[in-house]
Amino acid sequence: MPERRPANLATVLLDCPSLEHIIDGTDCRIDRPKDKDKQKDYYSGKKKTHSVTNVIINNRRGKVFYLSGTYEGKKYDKKIVDEEDYQFPKRSKLLQDTVFQGHHPEGVTIVQPKKKTRNGELTEIEKVINRGISSLRVEVEHHIGGIKRCQILVQAFRNRVEGLVDDVMETACGLHNFRLELRR
Repeated sequence: MPERRPANLATVLLDCPSLEHIIDGTDCRIDRPKDKDKQKDYYSGKKKTHSVTNVIINNRRGKVFYLSGTYEGKKYDKKIVDEEDYQFPKRSKLLQDTVFQGHHPEGVTIVQPKKKTRNGELTEIEKVINRGISSLRVEVEHHIGGIKRCQILVQAFRNRVEGLVDDVMETACGLHNFRLELRR
């Protein structure tokens, strides 16, 4: 059986250089692994459960352009992005969350809320700007919710077949894109 691989991100994004891209991570709960080493790797301290993580890149209309590989729940979104080294077209715009602080691909305009400094506060202008950016970025959260309409991603994933969680996530993203096409 031939190995199925997702499309190369650079190839996909070169077809649409003028778009705004939105990047975010999502996780899917899994049953606790039996192996003690795997338990440590898959335990997400943020969610306080065992999970797997994916990074999703979509456009403002919600179509999922790229789905990263599936990683252990312990791995942070920024670390996944750094390891996969995404290359975006020059002069494109990337809306990202504060989780991706420090991720700045070359030639790309980054739109990201400003974090407050330790023991500091944001000015009123910075708060207004953050609200505006968040109102744009909330779209990716709605689209992730659309992907997670598939209950298999909402409930704890119980199947232990190697690589099946990748296939399920790809299928859910494909169904989400299909629903978006039907709406138009």
